[in-house]
Amino acid sequence: MSELLEQAVTAELLDRITEVVGTKGILTAENDMAPFMAEERGLFVGKALAVVKPGSTEEVAEVVRLCADAGVGIVPQGGNTGLVGGNVPFEHGREIVLNTSRLNRIRDIDPVNFTITVDAGVVLETIQQAADEADCLFPLALGAQGSCQIGGNIASNAGGVNVLKYGNTRELVLGLEVVLPDGSIWNNMKSLGKDNTGYALKHLFIGGEGTLGIITGAVLKLFPKPVEQQTALCALDDVADVTKVLSRARALSGDAVTAFELIGRFGMELADRHLDGVSDPFEAPHPWYVLVEFSSSRPDANLRGAFETFLESAFEEGIIADAVIAESLDQGKMFWRLREGLPEAQKHEGASIKHDVSVPVSRVPEFLDRATKAVTEAMPGIRPCPFGHVGDGNIHYNLTQPEGMDPKEYLGHWDAMNRIVHDIVVDMTGSISAEHGVGRLKVDEIVHYKQAEEIEMMRRIKKALDPKGIMNPGKVVRV
Repeated sequence: MSELLEQAVTAELLDRITEVVGTKGILTAENDMAPFMAEERGLFVGKALAVVKPGSTEEVAEVVRLCADAGVGIVPQGGNTGLVGGNVPFEHGREIVLNTSRLNRIRDIDPVNFTITVDAGVVLETIQQAADEADCLFPLALGAQGSCQIGGNIASNAGGVNVLKYGNTRELVLGLEVVLPDGSIWNNMKSLGKDNTGYALKHLFIGGEGTLGIITGAVLKLFPKPVEQQTALCALDDVADVTKVLSRARALSGDAVTAFELIGRFGMELADRHLDGVSDPFEAPHPWYVLVEFSSSRPDANLRGAFETFLESAFEEGIIADAVIAESLDQGKMFWRLREGLPEAQKHEGASIKHDVSVPVSRVPEFLDRATKAVTEAMPGIRPCPFGHVGDGNIHYNLTQPEGMDPKEYLGHWDAMNRIVHDIVVDMTGSISAEHGVGRLKVDEIVHYKQAEEIEMMRRIKKALDPKGIMNPGKVVRV
């Protein structure tokens, strides 16, 4: 196709899209589109023909039909908080970004059925607040919950701090509404706990990162709202004790542990140094810390008693060196600010090579020992900053650059550090992407590590549902 003809086809497509979504639903000026072109860490900055913001599922469907007819790729985007480049376009500029921010209705909430029905563009925190007002809990909780959208959470199968108790996003979705790559609408908005009528098709789109269709609505599970929470920051002298502490907490609480987060000493130092309102609450330094939270919806649960019994037992066994119980809401928030602010604090120390990995919970200490020895041997002076959701085996194994090293030079070692860390993870039957997804960042990595048969099955599914290859092309799996 000649350049002039391509420009004419593009102009016609954008005109027709504008007829569907209106002038308020499309951005074409470079400055207006700029906030939608870059992922959060700046690893990928793309270009697009337009940013399109449909106002309804029907508008999404019509836009997809137009793009399918024109052979134009579509990059679905929610709050643009993803960390693997799956939410931004490529640099060639021949795709549109379909942003779901105008799909922002809470359609229904049913406290008896414990369900909430929402548009894909509803911000996660808005869903949490709506559930709370109905005396319920929506347990998905992330650092980006004030800006991420539920459609993106579902498309990436987001994890967060409550996976130990409530599971990943996959476990929280009952029904979906999806616009397929040909523009047809699959309506599976069921609020059923059981539906065993064939293939569980919704699971193709949960974690599919928009490569098989665009999620426009969802029916989500709610839970009874906790009426009591107990939170403590515990200090450990040996990382090998972390799984012992977790087991003790689950056993003595009646499995009421809702969060169990690991923080290393370097992470504590970064938080103390760089985060407003955060300070190390211990008199002496310790090599490891865990943030433990118990929750219960029972008013007569005596959670404080169970919490104190757990801590006393752990002290007696010598698996906890010290602990501080949050005696106020503000102190509890400070503990969580310490943990959730670690990625922000790391930025002040230079460049960081990040890994989002998981191993069996029982092998977390082994992974930390093996990975730290391997990366420090490969690069003396590197500063590992591991933290994360030990309760489900998910560690954010972030590597801060050696002091004084040029950041660009350091980031040039990204692939080498990936190979070191990921080889260890896979050797331990773990995953190189625990909760962030594959996107563009890890599309070649999964080919390296997954079985060839598994990659081929993924390609077959992609080709079957998206034969024109227009849906988030080049992400997750290449065909």
